[in-house]
Amino acid sequence: MAAKDNLTKSSDIQSTARVIDFVTRFARNWEHLREILGIMRPIRKEPGAILKSKTASVTLQSGNVGEGEEIPYSKATVIETPYEEMTVEKYAKAVSIEAIKTYGYDVAVGMTDDAFLYELQDNVTRRFYAYLNTGKLASSETTWQRALAMSKGLVINKFKQIHRTVTNVVGFANVLDLYDYLGDANITVQTAFGFQYVQNFMGFSTVFLLSDEEIPRGRVIATPVENIVLYYVDPSTSDFARAGLVYTTDGETNLIGFHVEGNYHTAVSESFAIMGMTLFAEYLDGIAVIDVDSTPTLGTLTVQSAAGTASGDTKLTVTPIKESPTNVYKYKTDPSTAPVVTYGQSVRNWTTWDGVSDITATTGHKITVVEADSTYKAQNAGNATVTAKT
Repeated sequence: MAAKDNLTKSSDIQSTARVIDFVTRFARNWEHLREILGIMRPIRKEPGAILKSKTASVTLQSGNVGEGEEIPYSKATVIETPYEEMTVEKYAKAVSIEAIKTYGYDVAVGMTDDAFLYELQDNVTRRFYAYLNTGKLASSETTWQRALAMSKGLVINKFKQIHRTVTNVVGFANVLDLYDYLGDANITVQTAFGFQYVQNFMGFSTVFLLSDEEIPRGRVIATPVENIVLYYVDPSTSDFARAGLVYTTDGETNLIGFHVEGNYHTAVSESFAIMGMTLFAEYLDGIAVIDVDSTPTLGTLTVQSAAGTASGDTKLTVTPIKESPTNVYKYKTDPSTAPVVTYGQSVRNWTTWDGVSDITATTGHKITVVEADSTYKAQNAGNATVTAKT
């Protein structure tokens, strides 16, 4: 007698358990990473939503006003730049019946499932690390220890300026730099779910230890935990579900959909995963990127002055171009002697120049132009004798 319809067979139980185990482990890994980072609950987005990075500044007006006088508004500016569209990404893996026969089910299927899960997780974190390397708070320090300290100080200072709370700061560093700094000193390096990290290290809640491919040696990155958000598209409500493609998800926060089936046409075990996840830092100028330069020297700029468009203005040209798009130009003039600057000197109080506009100056005066990093420390400088339009 043939088996009754809808009988649950042993192969069905095995496949179901495998699918549930996969999505549960994936969700558990991300929950633990969220706890390590200290970020809030993941935020659900619809497919097609545009994520935007932000830079923020506040120009504070004088509060010294008399009785009954109107209080001026301080100018707050937030610039949004489209970063990425939320999409559902599709992945597949197949194991042949020959591989299962040769290596056994646990090796051929189980171990490749482990590798599949790791690669899906790694795909999200690698994009996050690449994004962190574009942080706008760029600077340099002479030692790795100072780079760690200053990276934390810079992001705390930035968030204070835009009146946002900082509870903890997380750091990202090359694993070789940490061991080079520690030497023979003992320290507990934790490893979980493919991540290496140190907790409560030099004022950081967590310092993640990355490879050379993820962060170059001599670089430290820091950002407040309040700046990090995990956005996701729910696979159970995506276009795939509406098209009749059923994926198993996990719990209330569905970060991944997973499905397993046997393809009798090719005699392979097929695995399919869909997900839409982005680990994101919203404020680009809330990410400090500090590079170590143990022998810093002031670079040279070639500055040329020619008559400007309006009377009393000069047109400056500066070469080479800025080393970093986050660097700024500052200048100062003197009637007889070109102002002198040294490497790392703060030029915050010098006059800002956009690199294009004419400058009002007097013919024969000396002008010094400085290329400074985002903390206004001098990196390169040059000077010229002013030629202004009469």
